[in-house]
Amino acid sequence: MGYKKKSWQEKLADKKNLPKILKLQKRFPCYNAVHKMGVEAGDDVVLANPSEIVTLMRQVPKGKLITLDAICKAVAQNHHVNGCCSLTTGIFIMTAANAAEEAASEGTSLRIPYWRTLKVDGVLNEKYPGGALTQKKLLEQEGFTIQKKGGKFVVKDFEKYLVKVNV
Repeated sequence: MGYKKKSWQEKLADKKNLPKILKLQKRFPCYNAVHKMGVEAGDDVVLANPSEIVTLMRQVPKGKLITLDAICKAVAQNHHVNGCCSLTTGIFIMTAANAAEEAASEGTSLRIPYWRTLKVDGVLNEKYPGGALTQKKLLEQEGFTIQKKGGKFVVKDFEKYLVKVNV
């Protein structure tokens, strides 16, 4: 019997082993990023479920933005821990974007304005459908100014547009 590749929407389904609280260890792939957010080795961190990430992404209205680290902080606060695994959160953000585009191509909508979710420091996400150039176009259509910084695109003055989300 052949293997059927999962759709993006299937990949976005909650995982039965998540959320999970772990003690941050230096050997974790997300250690450096989580440590930059002020979390120390030995502190509790959460690996969230995709639905938690999508719920926060859906709260971002037109004209507002959110960053990966803000999502992580909100998820950590919701679980009463010091941090959130930025690696799994980033994967779920990218999965949500692809699932939203997949649904749109099928004539349905998941209502996830993923293009309003930026990487840390206002950087556009090259892993979104169509890459950073498509995200740039969508953000410019909403009135944001995008500038090149090094080899990456960033939203100019992105901090002014950050939304406060409810956990």
